[in-house]
Amino acid sequence: MKTISDRIFELLKEKGMSQKEFSLRTGIAESSISDWKKKRTNPVSDKILIICEVLEVTPYDLLSGAEHTGNRSRTNDTYVISKGTDIGVLVESYQQLSTEQQKRLMGYLDAIKE
Repeated sequence: MKTISDRIFELLKEKGMSQKEFSLRTGIAESSISDWKKKRTNPVSDKILIICEVLEVTPYDLLSGAEHTGNRSRTNDTYVISKGTDIGVLVESYQQLSTEQQKRLMGYLDAIKE
């Protein structure tokens, strides 16, 4: 069974990304990344989202190693959204609305899509 770090190194290879570039893009020390490979350890949980963002995979894909192929694979019904993005602000604002306001907003959204 592959570890999370095994999957990370596979993805790095697929993307042609060096450990140094990965370190720069994630803010994770190169020594930590090397430890994952040498000592067969895994990244700490608070780094998973940034790793997924940089490697362009979902946390589900990274943590489970599942590949969504064939007709029996589970579809991904979950989004990971950073709070600092426009969509993150939109979701947070939506959650602060009353149920009635949320329904009205969804009505506006349906009207705009038409």
